[in-house]
Order: sequence, then C-alpha cells, then structure tokens
Amino acid sequence: MTVQQAQVRPPITLIENEADALADLAISVRERHPNVSRLLLEEIDRAETLPESEMPYDVVTMGSTVVFVDEKTGDRRTVTLVYPKEADINEGRLSILTPVGAGLIGLRTGQSISWPDRSGEERLLTIENVSRSS
Repeated sequence: MTVQQAQVRPPITLIENEADALADLAISVRERHPNVSRLLLEEIDRAETLPESEMPYDVVTMGSTVVFVDEKTGDRRTVTLVYPKEADINEGRLSILTPVGAGLIGLRTGQSISWPDRSGEERLLTIENVSRSS
C-alpha cells in the first residue's frame, strides 16, 4: 500500500471512557503541543466509541502493546501505548502525546494509516499485532 492509497484514514474505535480522558488530555496540552493535540482531537472526533467490555482485542487502546511497521523504512517497532507520565521510550513505553502514539490509537491489526512524524513527514504505519492486558 502506498502513502497515497492510505490518505483516507481508516475507521478507528476507542473505548468510551478513554476517548473522554484523551480528549481532556489533548485539550490540556493544546498550547504546548498544538499539532499533536489537534491530531489526537481529530482522531477522537471521527472514532466510533464502544464500552470497554465490547472492544475487540485487536484494537489499539491505552496500555496495548503494538507491533507496527513504518512502510517507508521497513522499521518494525514494538511499543506499549501509555499516558505521558508513564512514557519511557527506552523501555518501549510510547506516549499518546507523540505523533506516532496519537496515530496508533484505535487502529486494528492489519490497518495502515498515513501519519506525520515529529518532522511533519508523512509515514505509512501498518499494525501487525496488538495485545492487550485484560
């Protein structure tokens, strides 16, 4: 899949209470991180929301461990998506308030999204595996 083919963002699903918490977080950092705040709020606005009990296990939620590939470079990364205070990239804990973190939330295994990195360059990210603690 090319970046052009992925320009239309895939459908995403969020846990209802996480969507509310993430919206509050995005609004609270709007001045310090305007781009990530905007991207995250856009994703929340377009997401379908479900109660946690109905969320499929292959959807990226907070606390999920995600294996994804950057299709441009072929780099494969495994990260756990966390809130900012828990983030430690050396331990593989990626903050939701990073461009990649905001792009991963709500995606399912097999989906790809064209998403800007920190420099603003579009990257095609493909989800290979999602595991969630129950």
